[in-house]
Amino acid sequence: MPFVRTSGLTLHVQRTDPATGPPLVLLNPIGSDLRVWDDVAGRLASGFQIIRYDLRGQGLSDAPAGEYTLDDHVADLAGLLDALGLDTVALAGCSLGGLVAQAFALAHPQRTARLVLLDTLPRIGSAGGWTERMAQVQAQGLAALAPELIRRWFAPEYFEAHPDDAHGYTTLLARTPPAGYLGSCAALRDADLTAQIAALTPPTLILCGEHDVSTPPETCRALAHDLGAGFELIAGAAHLPMVEQPQAVAGHLSAFLRPELSRFDRGMAVRRAVLGTAHVDRASAQATNLDRDFQQFITEYAWGGPWSRPGLDIRTRHLLTLAILTALPREHELELHVRATRNTGVTPDDLREVFLHVAVYAGVPVANRAFAIARAVLAED
Repeated sequence: MPFVRTSGLTLHVQRTDPATGPPLVLLNPIGSDLRVWDDVAGRLASGFQIIRYDLRGQGLSDAPAGEYTLDDHVADLAGLLDALGLDTVALAGCSLGGLVAQAFALAHPQRTARLVLLDTLPRIGSAGGWTERMAQVQAQGLAALAPELIRRWFAPEYFEAHPDDAHGYTTLLARTPPAGYLGSCAALRDADLTAQIAALTPPTLILCGEHDVSTPPETCRALAHDLGAGFELIAGAAHLPMVEQPQAVAGHLSAFLRPELSRFDRGMAVRRAVLGTAHVDRASAQATNLDRDFQQFITEYAWGGPWSRPGLDIRTRHLLTLAILTALPREHELELHVRATRNTGVTPDDLREVFLHVAVYAGVPVANRAFAIARAVLAED
């Protein structure tokens, strides 16, 4: 059923096989549509029933004239779930989609199993900023503004590594229905859940791209602290980490949304998020009867153990791991984990500080060797 009628509005919907697992609804940002979740949805399709839809005013969903409200979006989502016969779902939303997810969870806590908020806050931007954006769109049109606005979506490296994709997303933004974009700006202008957010009850995970300037990491991390929620920084991403780093986002979603999974499955999700799918698949394929049990052991008791605990985020755990591997020293493992920094938000500046600290407490020779290993690995990029 690609289109669903709810309360006088027709929404464009994509839904995977209900038999694949618990329902997960993915909510898109302003100026986009459900396709921004393509890569993440593909990676999660075997473990979840995935429901994606274009928010009102976006994609192929209706774009009524006039200003929208957050309550409109919440009513749309509730109506969609009713039409699909779904009572309780997990929600993952980015930016505007994340605000919709927060508002829905506050209004319908009994229908929200778990909540993942990507690059969003209880209030995004300011009323004046959104009013100014609406005036610019009315005066110049989205096609003229899209090349500049898109710069806030992605990290600088994304434009260099994926110029065709960046062009495509610029086109997607430029072709957003003007009435839908303006209506969504009005919703963002007026939406402020700051006073209510402490009442949020579902288990929550907050993800944020390290280069996001619209909802910066420090503000997202502070929100996670205030809510007692988990927080993960997504390396190499800005405002749309599900597009830039789908592997990392899918790994965090899988580990958080399926707590009933075995320790092995949780560990495998985190192991892939840190070391990369290619490395883990290669290690698994090369396993023999001699070391297959060992591969399972480290997946369950390292990656499914401390690495999967909520007390520290992945980046902090990786910094600790790098320091320990430098001090011991464990050069082969250190090389592997320096290579993995591209997935965990650890920067070359962080490596320098780790190695300097280790030099004081574990000796200059091991730190000197660590610098040499890091230089060689970073030169690969």
